[in-house]
Amino acid sequence: MIGTPEIILIVLVVLLLFGGKKIPELMRGLGKGVKSFKDGMKGIDAPEESRKDAE
Repeated sequence: MIGTPEIILIVLVVLLLFGGKKIPELMRGLGKGVKSFKDGMKGIDAPEESRKDAE
């Protein structure tokens, strides 16, 4: 399991690699990717007729 020191180390490495200005942009892109993935999974689970109704 990941503890607090490991999380702090990961955050520091990300800050060094990308800089403070790029992090919000990266998180925004990650959030959009996760949302898109979840929407895609809902589409797979939904029956064919309910997908047509949603469009």
